[in-house]
Amino acid sequence: MQPVFDGHNDALLRAGAEAIAAGRPDGHLDIPRARAGGLAGGIFAVFTPSEEPELIEREDGWESPLPPALAPGVAAEYALRAAGRLFRLQELGALRVVRSVAELDRCLDDGVLGAVLHLEGAEAIDPELEALELWHAAGLRSLGPVWSRPNAFGHGVAGRFPGTPDTGAGLTDAGRALVRRCNELGVLVDASHLNLTGFWDLAATTEAPLVATHSCAYALAPASRNLTDEQLDAIGASSGLVGIAFVAPFLRADGRDDPDTPLAAVVAHVRHVAERIGVERVALGSDFDGATIPAAIGDAGGLPRLLDALRDDGFSADEVGQIAWGNWRRVLAATWRS
Repeated sequence: MQPVFDGHNDALLRAGAEAIAAGRPDGHLDIPRARAGGLAGGIFAVFTPSEEPELIEREDGWESPLPPALAPGVAAEYALRAAGRLFRLQELGALRVVRSVAELDRCLDDGVLGAVLHLEGAEAIDPELEALELWHAAGLRSLGPVWSRPNAFGHGVAGRFPGTPDTGAGLTDAGRALVRRCNELGVLVDASHLNLTGFWDLAATTEAPLVATHSCAYALAPASRNLTDEQLDAIGASSGLVGIAFVAPFLRADGRDDPDTPLAAVVAHVRHVAERIGVERVALGSDFDGATIPAAIGDAGGLPRLLDALRDDGFSADEVGQIAWGNWRRVLAATWRS
């Protein structure tokens, strides 16, 4: 079975370690379904939830106002507990937390799911970045400066359909310092939730490839969370990567949050990015357990159906191997320092 590396999941938000290890009746990702679907590696997000404003339905689409910033200390406490679930999964033998590409390769050889620790929104880190050193020592190898809400490091993209990603101010001085220190440590900086100004701030600051772990193409679905062709070009020029999300309203031209979204929609976004910036710069970033996923995929066990759809669309076996695994391995090797 073709191994898959997935750029984003929210399983740690939805269930405890024991349930993820043994299997659970709901959600998208657990260890039995990962094995069934060939999921051999992935980025596991630590995300601190907050109360979100009610979605505003419009005649031509929808709008999701920005949630308020978190109170000081809330994310630090929550994130420690969520990261603890990942290390408990390692203790249970369900996966292995990886800090280098060599460790990821060993996981593949050993048949063990390789997990990358990721902070989705950097609120758990202080603006002076002292906590970043501890998180890195613990295994943090991927980080998004912001989720949708503002924080000390920058401003996230407000959710709108239709709507451009140009929704406000970008990175702060602390955010740019965070990017530079992540470069020094070898921590991937995720562009997925940055607005347009923040994306270009990241592009001007980072020395690493630009990576959006779970996004789609704005040209096919004009959601503010999606990437414009100009953003794709910048990612391509940096030898970076886009992990295509399986998020129904980001895939669909009508923006509907509908599980009856065909596999062809995911394939179309993969094809658009591949034709725009090269097949070596597109991969998968599901957002399992964080969004409405097309029923044709269903959960992690359905990944082979997506790979078959890519083959049916004309991607060669080698290209499917790149999209499923090789492209993520390349960009992680170029970003991590060990």
